[in-house]
This record gives sequence, C-alpha cells and structure tokens, in this order.
Amino acid sequence: MTETEAPDDPAAIQYDPGRPLALHPLVHLPDGDEVTVGRRDTDTYAIFPPDGAALVRKLEDGATPREAAAWYAETYHETVDIDDVIGALAELGFLRTGEPAETAPDTPVRWRRLGIALFSPLAWVVYTLVIGWAVVAMVRHPDLVPDYRNVFFTDYYTVIQVTLFIAAVPQLLLHEGFHALAGRRLGLRSSLSIGRRLYFIVLETSLDGLVAVPRRKRYLPIVAGMFADVVVIALCTIAADLSRTPGGGFTLAGRFCLAFAFAVLLRVLWQFSFYLRTDLYVLVSTVLRCVDLDTTAKRLLRNRFNRLLGRHDKLVDESRWHPADRRAARWYSWLIVGGYTVSLVTFAWAVVPLLYTMGAAVLSRFVDDGATWAELLDSTIFAGFILIQFAVLGGLALRDRLRRRQTELRHVIA
Repeated sequence: MTETEAPDDPAAIQYDPGRPLALHPLVHLPDGDEVTVGRRDTDTYAIFPPDGAALVRKLEDGATPREAAAWYAETYHETVDIDDVIGALAELGFLRTGEPAETAPDTPVRWRRLGIALFSPLAWVVYTLVIGWAVVAMVRHPDLVPDYRNVFFTDYYTVIQVTLFIAAVPQLLLHEGFHALAGRRLGLRSSLSIGRRLYFIVLETSLDGLVAVPRRKRYLPIVAGMFADVVVIALCTIAADLSRTPGGGFTLAGRFCLAFAFAVLLRVLWQFSFYLRTDLYVLVSTVLRCVDLDTTAKRLLRNRFNRLLGRHDKLVDESRWHPADRRAARWYSWLIVGGYTVSLVTFAWAVVPLLYTMGAAVLSRFVDDGATWAELLDSTIFAGFILIQFAVLGGLALRDRLRRRQTELRHVIA
C-alpha cells in the first residue's frame, strides 16, 4: 500500500465538528468481514471493519463529524472516538486539506486497450494453440525438452552470457508488462522497480489498486507474468524445431532458442520458491483472503521447531494472528518447506552443473598451454562478467539492508 505524508499528530488535526469534511473520492470494496477503502488516484488503501467503513461513508455523504458520531452510536450502540477516525483519515491522505471540494476528472489509464486485446478471447485461442504446438513438438522430439546442456549453444562462454543477458531484459519486461497490462485492462495504474530475490535480480510491478477490485478479478494480473514466461518458452521451442538442419540438428539460432527457453524455465521454477513471496505466493494469499500469510507461516514453523526442542519460552502467541492467516498457515507452512526444496533441487539440477562445466572449462584454458588467445580472452571477459553480477547483487543486498535500518531507526525515533 502506498504511504502518504501525514501530519505530525494526525489525531490533533483541526476541524469543525459542526461542518462537513472535504474528502477525496474514495472506493469501497466489501470483502467478507472487511471493507477496502482507498483512493484510486494515489493508490492508497486501507482495510476497515464494516462499521468503520460505514462511518467513513457517512462522512463522505456530507454528515458532520458530530452527526456521524451520533449516527454511529445510535446504529451500533457504542460510542466512537471521532477524533481518532478523522486523524486516521488524514494520515491516509483521504482528507482534502486546503483543497477545493470539486473533484478533478480521473486521468485515463494508458495502454488499457492493449491490455484488453492481449487478454481477449481471440488472444487466449492463440496462446492455447502456441503452447499446445510446443508440447506436441517436445513429445515427438525429446531433444526439444529443456536441459541445462542446451545453454552451451556456442563454445564461447562470453557470448553465451552476454546474449542470454541481453535477451533476458526484454523477457523480464514482457513478464512485468503482462502483469501491468492485465491490471491496466481493469483501469489500474502500475509502477516498475528493480529488486533482488535470493540470487536473482528481478523487476517488480506494483499494482496497489488491485486490492480495490473484486477478488476474482485479481487472479489474472497476479499470474499473467508466469503465463507470459510459458508462452515465451513455447515460442522458443517452436522456433528451434523449425530451424532444424537437413541432418536433424539445429542451426545456431535454434540452439540459442533452446538455451533461452531453459533460462526462462528457471524463472518459472523460481516462482515455486514460496518463501520468497513470489507470484504464486501472492495468488495463494489472495485466494485464501490472507493478510500476511508468509510471516504467519514462518512463525508457525518456528513455533513447531521450538516445541520440538522443548523451548516453550520462545513460543510466539498464535492467538494474535489474523484468523485467515492462522488457518492457512497450518498447511501452507509445509509449502514453504517445499519451496526451499524446489530451490535446492533446481540449484543442484541446473545451476551446479552449469557452474561446474563453465568453471572447469575456464580454469582448464588458463592452465592449458594449448589454449588459443581467443579462448583466453573469452575466459577472462566471462570471469569479469561473473564478478560484476556478484557486485550488483551485493549492492542490491546492501541497499535493502540500509533501507531496513533506516526504517527501524525511524520507528525508534517515532
């Protein structure tokens, strides 16, 4: 949820209890026992209990704070601290402070028509045919099935790394673009940022407004990126199959397509690392109406471990967890364990063989007197690229750590 700048003491905001408040246009989305209330123009949202949302709606309809408090007491048979409510609305940025009461027209969301076209019935037919074609081709020709050996489409490792890196940029943009366009077809704005998950550098699309649409409409924007990856793998497989030479082998372009398909497959498998809050985690959390399933599940695992060791003094109070999180965490916690298993298996199946094969070959070139100058140059540049990637990952990790420390410091000062 987007944070907005709040006054130093929101609860002490000055207002006339006998005059209506000026509020920004707000959306209300009932969802079970909660109501999401927020501003679409700033993508700022908060979850209210039904009675709290009803009180906000009363203020929106023009009731004065005094009238709204009296209505709440009469309707729910309990008093409400209207100062706290108005302070919370100010902190969220829902109140107009020194602004005219007129409502500015909403700015149309760009690329909305493209999003509608990409997820139209005709588009789904095309996607289905492409994926079906690729699956049939893999069944008929096992050499099309993704394999780590496909990465070595040339003997020059620098060429492998540079071309796969360059090709990965538009693929990552396509992945995040599908997320964004699936949301924009619903009229939602989006933003793009760069981050790090484990040993992957990732682009991240923010769709804060997704919480303000019906739950069943959220699923496609969440999984759209993974679906784009599957389509890319299918297209690469088809292209490789069509590029066969008369002898049954693949052209250089075909071998590159198979190499890139394997690289994209690793990204798809990474989505099953639930402990990293991947797209699949967001999907599960959304379907189950959870608030913070990941944190709850990890705390539950820690409690189980502490009980097993008899360390009851280190147990966390489970009664304070959100009921939906607590129910789902009982079985989802094992998916987190499964996610670690997927990461380890993927690392052993793909990353270790790749690193070993490339490392052994590079080392042999440096110690082998028969290596050509081209091979030595290739190995030197390749090693440099590896160091640069580790440096970038280290820089992102340091940035994340500094941000956490700044956040903790702000909390201490506050």
